[in-house]
Amino acid sequence: MQAKIRQSSKKKMNSSRVPPAPSKPALPDPNALQVVIWPDEILSRPAHGVSTVDAWLLAVAEKMKLLMEESKGVGLAAPQVGLGLRMFVMSESGKSSEASVWINPVLADPLGEEVSEEGCLSIPSIRGDVTRAKEITIRGMDIAGQRVEKRLVDFPARIAQHEFDHLEGILILDRFSAVQKIALRKKIRALEKADS
Repeated sequence: MQAKIRQSSKKKMNSSRVPPAPSKPALPDPNALQVVIWPDEILSRPAHGVSTVDAWLLAVAEKMKLLMEESKGVGLAAPQVGLGLRMFVMSESGKSSEASVWINPVLADPLGEEVSEEGCLSIPSIRGDVTRAKEITIRGMDIAGQRVEKRLVDFPARIAQHEFDHLEGILILDRFSAVQKIALRKKIRALEKADS
């Protein structure tokens, strides 16, 4: 009797199924994406590398271009629409039709230094002086998944550096001097209060 009981329980153990792996969360609808406003946490977190260039990512990039133009910006990074992905769009003219898409970008070979005023679509009404390299090389993938490299100078170089900062979780507030932060503290507090 005991042997039979042991045997049947052994069979039960062997026949037990492994629970299914948890399903991946559904990808957000690209058409529903909106510009995220600071102090949303995603803006302060480094983004993850893009592993797949597919139709969904293409739709996200197209929506980002439209949001950039609608918001009268010249660049927009994926964390600014709530996605922790290493991708941004940029257009010196601000036109979505002229925007380039950079996936998993890397910046290299900075040259020179220039101080200029910057704003950010995720930090409305706040502007300040930021020091950037005058020239920079950018390497990454385009929306077709092709390797791309370009040397950027002046304003395009500044845009790329600003958007790349977003992928690192760095904001223009982090680039401002202590004096600028003091001068802007009322506006900064107003944004913090609006979020709470």
